Amino acid sequence: MTFRGDAKFDTTQVRRRGGGGGARGGAIALGGGGLITVILFLASSFLGIDLTGLGSAITQDPSAGSGNDTEVVGCTGEQANDPANYECRMEGGADSLSAYWSGVFAQNQLQYREPSVLLYSGQVSTACGNATSAVGPFYCPGDEQIYIDESFFDLMRTQFGASGGSLSQLYVLGHEWGHHIQQLTGDLQRVNHDDTGPSGSAVRSELQADCYAGAWIAAASTTDDQGGGDPVLVAPTQAELQDALNAAAAIGDDSIQSQSGQGVNPDSWTHGSSQQRQTWFANGYQQGVSACAAVWQVPTP
Repeated sequence: MTFRGDAKFDTTQVRRRGGGGGARGGAIALGGGGLITVILFLASSFLGIDLTGLGSAITQDPSAGSGNDTEVVGCTGEQANDPANYECRMEGGADSLSAYWSGVFAQNQLQYREPSVLLYSGQVSTACGNATSAVGPFYCPGDEQIYIDESFFDLMRTQFGASGGSLSQLYVLGHEWGHHIQQLTGDLQRVNHDDTGPSGSAVRSELQADCYAGAWIAAASTTDDQGGGDPVLVAPTQAELQDALNAAAAIGDDSIQSQSGQGVNPDSWTHGSSQQRQTWFANGYQQGVSACAAVWQVPTP
């Protein structure tokens, strides 16, 4: 997806971890939920990207999320369109997502608050525990922050076989932002992580986040920025949409399990099959955000 070349992004939400992204000891008080947190991080490393629903299992330490972070500021649309400049692309995507979701919440007379985005390298300490790049992008409800390792988009191409273009990268950001929307609406609390499988609550949560990403991408080219200016993104081409669908398929549970050589086990799915993820991304893109609530009621494909 292409940014307007003259677009300038005004956001303080995206930060970069300085000093190599090293984890900080004592950033979280685990309490009784520590074992659950560890298990979920390990499971995510094997099964796919992102962690959700950890906030109720842990206690946040006030020092989590602090450290040697710097804002990613001053980017333009031209810089964000540079394939090598994922930092500016994430900043531009956050600018558009912020404008879109604040508008949706305002239209429905709901209170909205922004997540923050941290770009890191190697490992990071969060309110949901310590994570490494093996986990992939994830949302932590304990600090309402999205974490993206700078190596992940290369791994999408080399490990998961995705095309890894600009819209696939923005899809990942939009998906994680979708988990923040679930945090605000209470849907994230509906997830029972023992409830796995194609129709389980864990999978439904992931599919709703895919749907939210699709709804944003469809509306981004008509969503004015928060300063009242023109949208920062132009409408995606069919090739770019295929790029996003390709990413959704590449990180489906069945695709990842097939690559592992251990066979496909639907009962263990936590993120959804390639078909499910593509279907719900398309539902959001074609029908808008109102379609995404249905994921909790209808049979999932």
